[in-house]
Parts: sequence; structure tokens; C-alpha cells
Amino acid sequence: MFPEDGRDTETLIRNADAAMYHAKETGRANYQFFTEQMNQSAAKRLALEGDLRQAVLKGEMRAYYQPVVDPATGRAAAHEALLRWQHSSRGIIGPADFIHLAEDTGIIIGLGEWILAEACRWGAFIGTERGLPVSVNLSSRQFNDPKIVQLVTRVLKDSGLPPQLLELEIPEAVVMQQPDFACATLKKLKDLGVRLTLDDFGTGFSGVAHLRRFPVDRLKIDRALVSSVQKDADHNAVVAAIIGLGHALGLKVVAKGVETEVQKAMLLASGCDYLQGFLTGAPVDADTAAKDYL
Repeated sequence: MFPEDGRDTETLIRNADAAMYHAKETGRANYQFFTEQMNQSAAKRLALEGDLRQAVLKGEMRAYYQPVVDPATGRAAAHEALLRWQHSSRGIIGPADFIHLAEDTGIIIGLGEWILAEACRWGAFIGTERGLPVSVNLSSRQFNDPKIVQLVTRVLKDSGLPPQLLELEIPEAVVMQQPDFACATLKKLKDLGVRLTLDDFGTGFSGVAHLRRFPVDRLKIDRALVSSVQKDADHNAVVAAIIGLGHALGLKVVAKGVETEVQKAMLLASGCDYLQGFLTGAPVDADTAAKDYL
């Protein structure tokens, strides 16, 4: 606000931007007044953005893999590829610290293409003997990119990975932004022969009405619901209902974020098909995953 937050247009706009980014980081549907600390945060964000733009070129990105476990056998039924950033001075940076920045700036397109190609190469190397699929998350920008089908087609061809061994995960919130567009895109991807998973499912149940239209193979229950099953009977009922809904539609159901035996027991009692989380296997680098999770 003038004059406390700046006495010229350039300063006011810069400080307003800092407040806007802070509001985004705090959460949706809120506002923040500018403070000088925000300028410091904005400077750190700008520096991180510059580093992130160079990360792929410098070879700093890493693919980690987490098993999706079949509880009937205790063995991996698939692997999910997860981004990690091996920063030159800060060490390993998890996605929680850079994915939102990548989305906001559009850097996610390049990162998404890299992890897709890397996961398909790894999947072709380890997965063809046992037929283990590798799954990759598609961000909102990626999924809505008009060239997404061409990208997946090219990466599959270049890597030699059979289409049925690639699983693409799209968040429920993303497909519900434009259900008709999403349905058309999902069908085009499905025509390639890949598997499709509706990720982070169940927090709002916004996708239930459209679920029958979407050509998906699996539902992946949101980790927020899974983390609450041992604390909240209502959440137990919701999780059980999601599993029942998925099975009624002929879909397999995965629970992610499984960290305790209590959660595991409840999920298995409700008929959950696959489990993913630190209880069944932490994300590890490619070499370790190939050695320990096959």
C-alpha cells in the first residue's frame, strides 16, 4: 500500500508480486499484506528459479522409484517415478520444495518431459522380464499441453518400452478442471495402449459423477485420506467407499502414503488392491530400486 510499501510504481508492483507469491504459498483463497521479509523470500525464490531452469541442462535431476506393492505377494507390482533435485550446493531437494515453482513458471514442462523419458528408459531396462509397469505423474500443464499425446508416443518409441508398461497418473483435480477436454485427452492416451490412473482421488468426490466416462484403469486414494484412517471413523468409511466404488466400476485401487500397520490393516480389510508408502518401500535411486524392489 502507498506509501508504506513503496513510493514509486515499480517498487509497489514488485512488492505486490512478493505478496501475491506469498499468498499462493500460504494456500488458496487468501490474501497477504506485504512485509520486508517477503522481499527476502522473493529473492530466494528468484534464485531458486534460476537454478531450476538450469537443473536439467546441468544433469542435476534424479529419478527415484517407489514400489507399488501387491499385498498378496509382498512384491512390487509397479514402480512410481518421482523427481528429486541434486542441487550443487543444497544437496537433494524434494519435490515439495520446487514443484509449485516449476508449475508457476512453466519449467514443469521440461522437467516432466525429462522424468517421462528417464522413467521409460529405466522401465525398458528392468521391467520387460517381469512385466512391471512404471508410472509417471502428469502435471496440470503437461496434461493440458496439446502435444502431450505426441510426446508420450515419441518417448515410448525412443525408449522401447511397451505401451502397456507405462502408467500415467493424472490428479483428479486436474481432470475436473475441464471434464470434457480431459475425457478426450484420456481417450487419446488410452489409444496408445498405456495405463491410466486417476491420482489423489477422493478428497472432494468431485470426480465421482464423471468417473464412468473416464477411460482409467486405477484409482489412487489421496494420501490425506489414508493418513487419517486410524484417527477418524468417517475417513475410514470414505476410504472403504472409494475402494468399493472402484471395484464396482472394474478398477483397481491403490492407496498411497501408507505408513503404519494400522492403516495397512484397515485398507486390506476394505479390499484395497495395492499399497504404496514408506511402510512398504521408500523412494530410492534407480540402482537401488533395480536391486531391492524387483
